[in-house]
Amino acid sequence: MPTIGIFEAKARLSEIVRQAEAGHRFTITVRGRPVAEIGPSHQAEPAPTAEERRAAVERLMHPKIKGVSDDEIRAAIEEGRH
Repeated sequence: MPTIGIFEAKARLSEIVRQAEAGHRFTITVRGRPVAEIGPSHQAEPAPTAEERRAAVERLMHPKIKGVSDDEIRAAIEEGRH
C-alpha cells in the first residue's frame, strides 16, 4: 500500500480518490506516522445494468399513480372545515 504525506495527499486528492475508486489503497502520513487510509468504499454499489436502466426509464415514463377523485377532494376539504 503506497504511503503519501498529508501535504502531497491534499495536493493530489482528486487523483487519489479516482485511484481509490479503481481499487487502490493509500496510507496517509503526518510527519512519517500513518494516520489514515484511503481506499475503495465497501458500500459502493455497482453501476446499474442496461436492463435496470431501461426498467427505471419505463417506471418514469409510465408511473402507477392512483388518482384522487373530485368527491375525495371535496370530502377532505369539508373535513378540514370542521
